[in-house]
Amino acid sequence: MPRITVEVSEELSLQLAQVGDRLPELLALSLQQPAVPAQVYRYILDFLASNPTPEQIAEFKHTPEMQERLRTLLTRSNAGELTPTELKELDEYERIEHLVVMIKAGNF
Repeated sequence: MPRITVEVSEELSLQLAQVGDRLPELLALSLQQPAVPAQVYRYILDFLASNPTPEQIAEFKHTPEMQERLRTLLTRSNAGELTPTELKELDEYERIEHLVVMIKAGNF
């Protein structure tokens, strides 16, 4: 197994010592980034937490930034230019859209 040496502050060193054998697992988890920015999930969760009326649910839509990013990803996908990371992002946007459709249909 490869060995990596990293210089850290004394404070961080003490915190890492408390983690013990879980350090490789925690490092791996910290490198995993969500497929879409956290603010996308926060936007949807904030909306749901606001206890929206049926009318508000029917009118719910993505932010202009989310719509633009989705258009960009779809354009790149149609051109066969998506990177693996962008493909994961597009897949996640599709899952989010499915969730929104289910909420609007009252099946959630």
